[in-house]
Amino acid sequence: MTRQTDGGTTLDTVREAAIPITGAESDLDGLVALVGDTQFVLIGEASHGTHEFYRIRADLTKRLIEERGFTIVAVEADWPDAYRVNNFVRGVGSDRSAEGALSGFRRFPAWMWRNEVVVEFITWLRQHNASLTGSAVATGFYGIDLYSLNTSIEAVIDYLDTVDPEAAQRARDRYACFEHFSRDTDTYGYLTSVGAAEPCEDAVVEQLVDLQRRTAEVASQDGLVVEDAAFYAEQNARLVKNAEEYYRSMFRGRVSSWNLRDRHMVETLHELVDHHRRNGASPKVVVWAHNSHLGDARATEMGDSGEWNVGQLIRQADGSNAVLIGFSTHTGTVTAATDWGGNAQTKQVVPSLPNSYERLLHETGLERFWLNLRDDEVLARTLSEPRLERAIGVIYRPETERVSHYFQARLPEQFDAVIHIDETTALQPNERLAPLPEHDLPATFPDDVPT
Repeated sequence: MTRQTDGGTTLDTVREAAIPITGAESDLDGLVALVGDTQFVLIGEASHGTHEFYRIRADLTKRLIEERGFTIVAVEADWPDAYRVNNFVRGVGSDRSAEGALSGFRRFPAWMWRNEVVVEFITWLRQHNASLTGSAVATGFYGIDLYSLNTSIEAVIDYLDTVDPEAAQRARDRYACFEHFSRDTDTYGYLTSVGAAEPCEDAVVEQLVDLQRRTAEVASQDGLVVEDAAFYAEQNARLVKNAEEYYRSMFRGRVSSWNLRDRHMVETLHELVDHHRRNGASPKVVVWAHNSHLGDARATEMGDSGEWNVGQLIRQADGSNAVLIGFSTHTGTVTAATDWGGNAQTKQVVPSLPNSYERLLHETGLERFWLNLRDDEVLARTLSEPRLERAIGVIYRPETERVSHYFQARLPEQFDAVIHIDETTALQPNERLAPLPEHDLPATFPDDVPT
C-alpha cells in the first residue's frame, strides 16, 4: 500500500490511511493478509486490563489458527500455570472447564488470564482441537514468563519422582540451596547480589544439563506424550536457571533484569518451535504480551537506555518472518491495581496527553481503526518523528501518568500495524479479590512500569 503523495496535514494522512473496524468479521481481513505466511505474529496490548484489546487479539488469533495454520499461542504468563491450560485445550488432564484450567493462575495479577475473554478463547481452542482430523496439528497454549521459580522447582521434582527417583533426589539436593532463604526470592536476590550469600547458580545449571540429557534420551522413544512430559520438565528447569539469574539481577537495576526476562521469553519461543518441529510440525507462533515487550525496543527511549525486548530480538533473529501488532486508546476504563499485589479495580483512563500518538489518533475523529505501518510508506514517513506513547501495566496511577505511563517512541519502527480503539472498557476478571500472597515475585518488582 503506497500512496503517491502525502499532501495535507499529518492528521489528514492518518485519517486517509485508517482502515475502519466496524465489528464485522471482515474487519480483520487486512490484518490476516498482512500476516501472510510469516512464522511469528506478536500481538500486544496497551494495558493489561482492557476488554477490547483482549477481544480483538483473541478474534484475530482464532483466524490465524483456522486460516494460517498457527499452532502455538505463547502468552506473558508462567510456564506451569499455562501448561495446565495447554493440557486442557488438548483434551488431556483432569480439568473439565476453562475456569478450572485457569485456576492455577493464583498470583497477582490473576485477572490477566482469569477473565471472561480468555475463558471464551480457551473453550473455543479446546473445541477447535477436538474437531481436527487426520494429520492436522492441535494448537497449544504456553507461558513464556519466568516468575514461577518455586512452582517450577516442584514441577521438575514431581516429574523426576515418576520416572527416576534417584534423579529426583539429586534435584532436591541441588534445589535445596533455595531453602536457605525460605524460598523468598526477594531475600535471595538481595543477599546474593551484595555478596552476603552464595548463589545457587551452579546447582540450577547442573540440574538443567541433567534434564537436557534425559530429554535427548526420550526424544528417540515412540510416543509424544512421553516426550512432551520430558520437554515440560526441561523447560521448568530452564526457567529455574533463568529466574535465579533474574532475581540476582533485580538489585543491579531495571535494564539488567528487564533484558534477562525478555531474553528468557524469546529463548522459550525458540525452544517451543524446535520442540514442535521435532514432532513433525511446521510451527507458527502467536505471542500475546504487553506492547512494551512486543514493539521493537530500538524505536523507544527504553531502547536508547540499553533495554531490549521480545519484539527486537525476534526481528533480529527472524527478520521479516515476524509481524508486530500494537494497540492504543485515548480514554475509557481499565482494570488495574493502585499498588503491587492490590485488588483489581475499574479505573478511569485519563484522556491522552497532547503530543502523544494516542491524542493524534483520537483527533482523527474515528472510533475504531487500524493502520498498516509496514506497507504504507507515506504514513510511516509522516509518523516517523518521536512522540509520546502510553503504556498501562497492571498498575495504573493517573495522578502521576506522565512519569509513570508515558515514553518517547517512533511508532512506524516499533510496530508493523497499530489498532486504535478510541474509548475502551475495563476487562472483566473472574474474581476481583487479590490472590493469596506468593513468594515468586520480589518486593522490589517495579510497579511503575508495564510488566
